[in-house]
Amino acid sequence: MLRWLRPTAQVATVYDIDLLALRERGIRGVILDLDNTIVPWGARQPGPELPGWIAAAKDAGFRLCIVSNNMGSRVTGLATMLGLPVVTGALKPRRKALRRALSQMGTTPDATALVGDQLLTDILGGNRLGLHTILVRPQSRREFPLTRLTRVVERALLRGRRHR
Repeated sequence: MLRWLRPTAQVATVYDIDLLALRERGIRGVILDLDNTIVPWGARQPGPELPGWIAAAKDAGFRLCIVSNNMGSRVTGLATMLGLPVVTGALKPRRKALRRALSQMGTTPDATALVGDQLLTDILGGNRLGLHTILVRPQSRREFPLTRLTRVVERALLRGRRHR
């Protein structure tokens, strides 16, 4: 079970991802979690750096898709602003929405990375599907109340991993 919670890579933010290294590994698609991964939780506007990063990823040949457990006009509006396809109501760590993202991007699991801020939803779901998983630090301390509870478990798991 614990191997499913181990990300392939860990970086501070999406901006720290080495896109060239991903390309060299054969990665062609990137699934992006939304809240606290590419925007702060509940944000209605992207930060100033995000459109440039997305443009750079597209210019490097990556196909991108947002996959969010959230639904509604805020999520679809952000995706539209960023020019990205989106899968909402994902219920991660379930794999169904991740498979839909793969279909939209036209990529396979072995050629796709998932970037997220939560071990128990993003990383677990991505690993179960065989994706290259990248854990980022949450952008904000503000988050969904249930997520605060899962963070306690995540911190314990990450602490245990560092002591090995």
